[in-house]
Amino acid sequence: MTGVFFSVRDMAITPFEVQFRCCICLDTYVDPVSIPCGHNFCLDCIEGYWDTKDKPECPLCKETFRERPELRINRGFEEMVRLLERPQPDLPQTEEQLSEGEEVPCDICQGDKSTSVKSCLVCQTSYCELHLTAHRRDPALQRHRLTEPATFPSNHLCRKHNKPLTMFCKKDQMPVCVKCTERDHKRHESVPMEKESKRIKANLMGTQADIQQMIHARLRKMKQIKKSVYLSKAVTEREIQGSAQVCATLINAIERQQGELVAELRETQDEAERRAEELLNQLEREINELQTRSSELQHLELTLNPLHLLQSFPSLSKLPSTREWSEVAVHSDNCMGTVRRGVLKLADVCQELADKLSAEEADKMNQYAVDVTLDPETASGWLVLSPDRKKVSITSQKKKAALPDNPQRFDSCVCVLGKQSFTSGRCYWEVQVGDKTDWDLGVARESINRKGAITVRPDSGYWAICRRKGGSLSACTSPSIALRLQETPQRVGVFLDYEKGSVSFYDAVAKTHIYTYSGCAFTEALYPYFNPCVPDNGKNTAPLMIYPVEGGVREGQDITIESDV
Repeated sequence: MTGVFFSVRDMAITPFEVQFRCCICLDTYVDPVSIPCGHNFCLDCIEGYWDTKDKPECPLCKETFRERPELRINRGFEEMVRLLERPQPDLPQTEEQLSEGEEVPCDICQGDKSTSVKSCLVCQTSYCELHLTAHRRDPALQRHRLTEPATFPSNHLCRKHNKPLTMFCKKDQMPVCVKCTERDHKRHESVPMEKESKRIKANLMGTQADIQQMIHARLRKMKQIKKSVYLSKAVTEREIQGSAQVCATLINAIERQQGELVAELRETQDEAERRAEELLNQLEREINELQTRSSELQHLELTLNPLHLLQSFPSLSKLPSTREWSEVAVHSDNCMGTVRRGVLKLADVCQELADKLSAEEADKMNQYAVDVTLDPETASGWLVLSPDRKKVSITSQKKKAALPDNPQRFDSCVCVLGKQSFTSGRCYWEVQVGDKTDWDLGVARESINRKGAITVRPDSGYWAICRRKGGSLSACTSPSIALRLQETPQRVGVFLDYEKGSVSFYDAVAKTHIYTYSGCAFTEALYPYFNPCVPDNGKNTAPLMIYPVEGGVREGQDITIESDV
């Protein structure tokens, strides 16, 4: 026999009936209640929904309530639902049911089965006139939706007792029949399947809401990423144009310097040739004078007149006035140092461009500024933090403070980390160092050693720069790298690009680049690192101070995806 299977969705629902359906279980109200925002739900449905939430809220309008509202059954609604759910024998059959015209046996009858007169969509069971009596008398069963006789799939019957699966065993998490609850599941907590279904639907409602929120969050992130890619293209185009201008400036400077260098070399050669010509002319004049004197002496030597010889000899015996030519030299390399001076001029041009680009780069850092504060749980007992957690200095006491020796705290070295950790994106902060003679600044990974002596270098988890005894700055590498700067910075900017694997340092006042660690492979959280160092004969007592940067992201705000690549 072929039957017609029904579900709640197969029923024709009128606009009037929709008003009496719970949006959680999607069925007519059972113990309807109203919440303060005005929406209505089944008592068990809304209670179950609130059990999944930290704060009670309306599943529809999302209005939250400070305290869980006291719920009372809406008797007017309950009566309307009771009338709506009352069996209506004169409901017209659908064309499909009329065309079937087949009898549906009662699922409860044993042996010879009577013909069903109604089917319960809640119990998923068909009843004859005798066994339908309970649904017509019991107030709880009267709420069930009765339809024209229909058959249901066999998996709605207990395989062991051949009874409808109307109960749910909470221990074994399986549907059972009434007989099962009296025997195999007697000691288990069992509830009506309808009630458990509503509870599950309430949980599903909460889960669905969470999933929708996750979907919306990811859609927003997709929108951010797409916008970032779009903006990055524009930024890249600007950078390409800017790089072309920089290269053009360098090419023009090189060509101009080449022209000036060639002109200077030619001028040097011309000057050398003019000088050589003058020397040759002078030599030629002196040679002519000497040749004339030699000729005169030869004639005097041949004279036979003693008087003439004696009278002429004194004047002719004196050598002509000539230059001392042994000290005179004409060098073949007249261009020594000219090319070097030209290269130095080009270097000056490059330095001007580098300073300009460094200033522009430093200006861009502000958009990645984060609000950094010091973490007292990591501070050494020798340190004193300001109430706003923005300054750190060495204590004036002769012994360190008695603080809990937690794993995060530096016990020997006078160090402290920032409260904020970074695992992605770009971050920038500035630290006022002033005239301190000794200090360390940078970033450190979460797993660094904080007990006993520490070594500040990348392979130990530190990327930092330092100053010692009022000298020049150094990069904390192995071996350390001395940093040649025109002036010692008063305020240092630290820029972390996690994905790129770089940590850069800037003179935040002069807007010049100090040093960059590049090609780093960051695999864990990074924290700002500070070390004010101990005083030295009354020097280095000033604190390190986190300097506020305008235009950055304040604590608690989300850092959006960067558009500058």
